[in-house]
Amino acid sequence: MSTSSSEEVEGGDGGGGGGGGGGEFEGPSSRRRMRSSNGVWPEPFVEAVAFQVAVDTSLIVGRLAAAQALCNVFQVCSTWRAVSRSELLWQNLTRRIWDVGRLAHNTWREEYVYRHRTASNFRSRRCVYSNLYIPTDHNNNNNDGLSCRRLALSDHHLAAGFSDGAVHLFHLPSRLHFSTFYPPYRDRIGRFSSSVSGIILSDVRLVFATLDGDIHSTVIDVGVTPLRRAYMGDVVNDGVLVDFTGSNRWWVGLYAGVPGRAFHIWNSETEELVFIGGTLTDPEAVFGWHSLTETTDLIGRVRVTSHENAVACTSLRVIVFDLANQGIVLGEQDFRRGITVASFDANNESTLITDSRGLATVRRVVDLEEICRFTIRGASQQRGRILGCVNGGYGVVFGGGVIRVWEIEHGGYLYSFRERIGECNALTADESCVAACSPDGILHLWDFRAQQ
Repeated sequence: MSTSSSEEVEGGDGGGGGGGGGGEFEGPSSRRRMRSSNGVWPEPFVEAVAFQVAVDTSLIVGRLAAAQALCNVFQVCSTWRAVSRSELLWQNLTRRIWDVGRLAHNTWREEYVYRHRTASNFRSRRCVYSNLYIPTDHNNNNNDGLSCRRLALSDHHLAAGFSDGAVHLFHLPSRLHFSTFYPPYRDRIGRFSSSVSGIILSDVRLVFATLDGDIHSTVIDVGVTPLRRAYMGDVVNDGVLVDFTGSNRWWVGLYAGVPGRAFHIWNSETEELVFIGGTLTDPEAVFGWHSLTETTDLIGRVRVTSHENAVACTSLRVIVFDLANQGIVLGEQDFRRGITVASFDANNESTLITDSRGLATVRRVVDLEEICRFTIRGASQQRGRILGCVNGGYGVVFGGGVIRVWEIEHGGYLYSFRERIGECNALTADESCVAACSPDGILHLWDFRAQQ
């Protein structure tokens, strides 16, 4: 590929879908309208052809194959090669194939190349492994204080939430501990009522929730700011907040303990509660209450996707619901073999579901149609100690002290991490990193980011 030009990027949103969703080519502006002379194909037409070839290849073969398809297009002739300098083309391709709408590099071509190289590193196990250590808290009298319940990643931060309510924040580029946040004290029901049940993390803001339903927020891009309670939970009337997730538009809580109140949805900008309802966790009500006083298996999980939908599960059922339209259920499916809740996860377009026998399926969120499947060896002997997560291209699963990786376009096994971490309490992955926490409070980080 030739070097990118300094031409100003024009056009608006180029379609924000990931590798499997919608998204169209952003057309040229008025000064770049189609023109043709002497039989030469106009540049905007060639751009549209290059875009469609790359997108089709990413859908059929895989995201990494799109780069070679583009090279083939650019080699047709000098006119077609000149299109490789179009920033608008690279902007559209980056948004469509890598689901990236924010420019973090000098040009959109550089952004595309960086995302491609990072995904290639992920596929071939090229990464930097490091340990991060939780600071010792001499004021913590909870013997279970080093039980990590949730992990979350952003471009520059890693957050780890524990059963004592603490959230430890690390700065990824330096690998240094940034700060620790504790929820303010109040009367609670049960020793684990302040246990962290979910974290939403960006490089600007940290939001986390606890089992008693409290939601806390702080700004992290201007140094350490005081933690603020954004929402006070009502565990008696709402039940136990067993999982919490969100995006830059929504917060979603999954509750268990009170019938008909499984889902709470907030507008994340105004922090207004806009919906309460749902029966997904009604059969798990007793287990919800037990989680306040004793260590239990995960009751359910919920994840937000890119189309203003959310997908949630318990050990028997998966449902997809609309966040913008009062939690309307868009689809649901029961699983006779049961679901390993700790290995359930979703990215923008698809969800990873593992049954009790270790059969993992990747399904489209919109209709729960199966994309591919793979088998987790020895899962039936792990007695539920299977943890899973998924990003745009890969499924990452822990079991038996080993973390293994599959590609989720066709379900092919790729590799296992060389590092053996023993037991694992929490696991997460994004497009650039994988993080896990062992019972000794050590955070394990595998960083696949391409070198700048």
